[in-house]
This record gives sequence, structure tokens and C-alpha cells, in this order.
Amino acid sequence: MADGWCTDTGEAVYRSRDAVKNLRIRVRIQRVTSTAALSQHLHHQVLSHQERGAIELDTFSSQTQMASATDEEELVVGWQEKFFSQFEVDLYQTETNCQSPLERQYHTEILATERTKRRKNQRIFTYTDFDRFAKWEEQAQSLLIPARPKPTFLAERMANVRHRRQERRPVEPIVPKSCTIVWEPSEEFIKNSHTINTPVQSMYIMGDLGASGKLGLKENEYVLCTIRADSNGVITIKPDFNNNRGAYRLETVGEKREVWRLYLENASEDIKAEEKEREQHMYRDLYTRHRDYLNSLVGQDFEMPPPGVLRLIVNGEIVSAQGYEYDNLYVHFFLDLPNSWSSVPFHCLSGVTQTCRTRSLGKEDVAFFSYPFSFESFFRKEDESDGSLPQWPVLYFKVLSLDFWQRYRTEGYGFLVIPSTPGCHKMTCQTWRPIQTGTVAELRRFFIGGAPELEDISYVRLPGTFKGERLSRFGFRTKTTGSVTFNLNCIQHARAFIDANTLKRRRQTVLDQLGGHSQQGSVYNVLEAFQRARKRMQEARESLPRDLINTTGLNSESTA
Repeated sequence: MADGWCTDTGEAVYRSRDAVKNLRIRVRIQRVTSTAALSQHLHHQVLSHQERGAIELDTFSSQTQMASATDEEELVVGWQEKFFSQFEVDLYQTETNCQSPLERQYHTEILATERTKRRKNQRIFTYTDFDRFAKWEEQAQSLLIPARPKPTFLAERMANVRHRRQERRPVEPIVPKSCTIVWEPSEEFIKNSHTINTPVQSMYIMGDLGASGKLGLKENEYVLCTIRADSNGVITIKPDFNNNRGAYRLETVGEKREVWRLYLENASEDIKAEEKEREQHMYRDLYTRHRDYLNSLVGQDFEMPPPGVLRLIVNGEIVSAQGYEYDNLYVHFFLDLPNSWSSVPFHCLSGVTQTCRTRSLGKEDVAFFSYPFSFESFFRKEDESDGSLPQWPVLYFKVLSLDFWQRYRTEGYGFLVIPSTPGCHKMTCQTWRPIQTGTVAELRRFFIGGAPELEDISYVRLPGTFKGERLSRFGFRTKTTGSVTFNLNCIQHARAFIDANTLKRRRQTVLDQLGGHSQQGSVYNVLEAFQRARKRMQEARESLPRDLINTTGLNSESTA
């Protein structure tokens, strides 16, 4: 603050849970130089010459009132409340100048205001979100520069984004198929892509700071306050409310550089106690209805699988891959269901991760995927007489790398047997890849990509088409590569679990009752045996000589 002026003209961000339509701002402007100084001088002359005639006093008073009326103005503005400037009044009074429905509505409102003679403003007016003023937003710098009709490049690019009501231009989505992230963007790319698609509403409180009697000129329009609000309750105001600070300094541009004071005050009414209680009651009722609605969708009965069916839900995550030769890794995976297992119809049992660059972590190059996946399967044993253990689903995967020329290489194959116990499991699986002998294969892999691949990925473990007793891999050359880390959360759901728990609780109750009687019998048997042993020791002590009793220390106290 310098010489009583507030120099902090930055924007302030507020968050409100109340509707933005209840926002009220009191705006007051006051001229400091020129006519204001003359009116103040006239007012002092009137006070010093009160003994003069009434006619002269009335003349000075009328001049003072006229000067004060044009040099100072105060107006309370609501959110998106339209106040017309003198330029708009002169423009929209003529019906032929109104082309759009909005302009014709302005024409009707201006005529109604002129008939009732209830115009509240002279210098202060507003541009709402429906007006076209946002196209000049970047050039209309508040407090310093008037609103010029020539917008900047960014203002032109943002005009169609912020005002989607007037100009809805459909934009065809362009999704690159290969390179999603541009690691080295050019200046032209940055210039064309630097647009913000944030759905906000804007409002501008303007001031016509022209000379008295010359209102309605575009070059005299200045931005006093800019207000933006979004659907999340975030309100941005530039400049901020004065809050007992000095006034903001407005300085016009031109031959007559006049200075104005600007005061901004939050004039929103506080919510009344009755309205606050009514609002809280409404929210409680809304939350209660929403909870009842969710309960009606879920139901009271817990979803149970059919009898004799085991439901397996696997919520997993491919955490990372480390120890591979090349960069830009991604993982293909799918779940293989053995016999007696099934899945939900139209449920995808395969997937592919995003391409991830590696970073050095210790002595290893690690690619962090953090890719989630979820599988749901069911097990039903067809032959109840078969006493063999069921086979569990197997997750097969292969790791690949992608280079700058969009060539891929197979980095490794691996598999993971889904754990048979429920709970959280963190597993690291080693991988390998087939290789060919000779240097030519490695040169081909380095320069043009590609590598020997498995026709059947289940060959990593045990092929599904294999029916023999022994599988020979003699002559098959492989190379150990890196490893992949998984996080698995396994949930098992079956009706038999509830039946078994109920039976276990019943058995536990019977065992507790039987255990109580058996415990009493055991204590009785122990006491009876102790009595018999004590009696035998008494008989043995009486049969021994006295000196032997003293040396051995066998007396009644030690025996007891």
C-alpha cells in the first residue's frame, strides 16, 4: 500500500458451498482529480459564504450535486445480473440493430427501463457470460488499460472454449495410435495445444470513466472486476475485496489522465437460521433417500453362489518389471481356466498394459506399471467321486519392448498360478525367452526387431494339448531375462464355507460342554492320585531309621 492506495491487484480464489447466484458485490468508484476537485472547492465556498443570498446558495448547491452525481457512483451487482452501459442503451434502443434473440431481449428490457425511468446506473455496468466480451478478455486489463477490440492469439483460441453457448463447434477427437506423449514438443505444438477446457462462467463489472456528458464511448470502458465461477463452487475474483484496505487506483489513458478510486465489498447476505436449518434438513433427507435407494439396489439378501460352486475373484495389479535388456516395456497377459472352471459371459480374461519407460533403481532398470486387473471365475466339480485336487487357474504373460520405430521385441515369457488360499499375495515371477544360436539372430533382434516366439504360450508351463506322461524340451534353447512383480487379492466365496462354519460352531459348543465335564473328571483323578502317592510316602518314612530320615530331609513339611 502506497500513499493510501492498495497495490495488490491480484486475483483471489474462494470456495463456497452456497449457490453462486447468491453472490452480491458492492462496487463504488470515485473520481479523485478534475471535476471532483472542483466540486469540493465549490462545496467549501458554499460553506464559507452561507450568509449570502439564497439564490446564490442554491446555484452552488445544484452545481455541487451535479458534479457529485457524475464523479461518484455506487452499485450492488448480483451474479450474472445485467446492467447496460450508455453505449448499449443507445445501440439496442433501435430494433434494427438487434439481430440475435439475446439482443432482441436486451431491446425489450431497455425500452421497459426507459418507460419506468428506473435506471440505477450511469457509469458502472456489467458484461455477463452470455455477452461476447470474453473475446477481448486478454486485452481488457483491469485498472490500467481500456478494453481494446483486438484480442491476443490465446484469447482467440479460448473464445470458443469459454463461450460454448453461442458457438458450438464440434471438435473431432484425434487420438494418435502410436506416440501418445510428445517428449520434445516444438514451439508450434505448444502454441496450438495450450488451451484450457475448463467449464467456467465469467462476469465482468465495467466502468465508463469518460468525461461528464461524454458517456457511451468504447475507448472509455475499463474492467473494474472480473468474476469466474465453476460447478465445484470455486469463485475467482480479480481484484480481491478491499477488506478495510485502501482503495484501488484507476488511471485513465489519454490526454486527460484522470485518477479514480475503486472499492469492492462483499454484499452477500448471510443465511438466516431458519433457512440454514431448512437446508440441513433437506440435505439429510436427500442423503437418507440416496442411502435407501442404494440399499434397494443391493437388497437385504447377501448374494450367494449356487450350491456346489466356488466363486473366485482376483483383483490384481502388475506392479513392475525389472532386469530386461531394452526400454519401453509393456505386458500381454491372459488367464487360462482349467477343466471344471468357467467365467462370466462376455468377461474379458486378457489384457495389455501401457508402455512404460524404465528408471534406474539401484543396479536394476525398473518399469513401474501399477496396472490393475480383475478376474471372476467359478469352479464346479462334475464328478463328486473323483478325489483328486482341483487345478487352479494360471495367469500367462509375456513382456515386450517397443523402440522408436515402433518395432517390438519379445523380452520374456512367464506364468503365475493363482494362489489357492484367499488373502493378499505379492509374487515375483521370473521370465525367459527362446533364443537362436549364432550372431545373426542377435543382430536381427537389435537392428530390425523381432525374436523367436512361442506359438502356444502355455508351453511356458505345460501345454494344454499335451496328453503324455513326460514332456521333453531337449534341444530347446532359452535365456533367463528379468522378472515381473504382481500384487494379488484373492477372494473365495462358496455356500459350503457358511455351512462348514455353522457346523464348526455347533461342534465347538458340544465340545465345550463335554470339555467341562472331562476337565472336572481330570482334576478329580489328579487329586486322587496325589493322595495315594502321599500315603505311600508316609508308609515308607515310617519304615526307615531315624538317622536316615534326618540326613535325607524327608519330613512332613518337605513332602507336602
